Amino acid sequence: MKITVVTPVLSIAGVPLAQIRFARALGRRGHQVTLLVGWIDPAFKMPNLDRVVVEELGKRQVRSMFAPLCAHLRRSKPEVVFSAEDHLNCVVLFAAMLTGSPAKISGSSRVTPFDTYSGNPLDKRWVLKQLMRVAMRRADALTCVSQDMVAQYRAVFRSPRHVCVYNIVDDQHSRQRMLEPVDHEWFHDPERPLLVAAGRLAPWKGFSGLIDSMVFGPAAHGARLLILGDGPLWTDLQSQIDRLGLQDSVRLMGYVENPLKYFSHAKAFVLSSLVEGMPNVLVEAMMCGCTPVATDCPTGPRELLDDGRIGYLVPPRDPKALATGILAALAQPVPHDVLMQEIQPFAEDAVIDHHFRLLGLAGANQLTQVS
Repeated sequence: MKITVVTPVLSIAGVPLAQIRFARALGRRGHQVTLLVGWIDPAFKMPNLDRVVVEELGKRQVRSMFAPLCAHLRRSKPEVVFSAEDHLNCVVLFAAMLTGSPAKISGSSRVTPFDTYSGNPLDKRWVLKQLMRVAMRRADALTCVSQDMVAQYRAVFRSPRHVCVYNIVDDQHSRQRMLEPVDHEWFHDPERPLLVAAGRLAPWKGFSGLIDSMVFGPAAHGARLLILGDGPLWTDLQSQIDRLGLQDSVRLMGYVENPLKYFSHAKAFVLSSLVEGMPNVLVEAMMCGCTPVATDCPTGPRELLDDGRIGYLVPPRDPKALATGILAALAQPVPHDVLMQEIQPFAEDAVIDHHFRLLGLAGANQLTQVS
């Protein structure tokens, strides 16, 4: 089957990486897959994508992708198109209507609609909302990455058809990357438990509060924290670490190509975010055996951790509560088999089967996997 997976940009971010996983998984099943990209960040190191053709349109703005998308639909005639993020979903759907493409189209929403759309007339986000009302009629499936986001869409649109389908997190490629060795001195001290966190060093990730939490118990108990990721707050966060005297307890690692190998050697993973869609990184950490500690931010952590039954949920913006959650995770880690049960909906087969069922293509997914 000819399938096009569309993403606006390839960069070190959750949505592009999820689309890469999805395209790779479809290719492994023998489908003819094109990963159509608006723009590839020069800093992004393209992974090996066997059996997937990558086409870059050279367009940094989503609206500029409209004409090339029309040309692609006419030229390549894909049978199925998977798109992600609402601005792009809207462009893809209008391109399909203009060209008369018969392709089945699935649009996935990755961030809260409260940030995407507006109720103020003539606001750009209000205009997008009106355009999306029309475009939705062409979609064969509309999905969100969490149940909470589905509820949010029902609050923004009248009777939307959105349903929850998770991202692929647990796949063969990721399992292999978990086994890679780690060369860092902090991983060789069994007396000091290791915590990890990961994400862009930006305000909404809450890393300042996470660093503050270390002074409320974890550092005194010998715990060390590695924060994986780069971003605009690097200098501020390093200054905070120095000011609090946490140089031997907290370290900023910068961008790492394979965070999974770090997760596999850590005791607990800490998500300190103020807002999420569905935090793939938390699922990755659980897959690697980390006990999860997460802020109860909208959306995703409460759903993923089953209202706190799996791991430890704490209020956002509360370093003392976060410290309490970290100490509890170190004292009572979640059993490995419980974590593995919880991540089953994020497995490659489960996610693709769900998408194909929504599109009425269940039988088309029963292809022999290519090793």
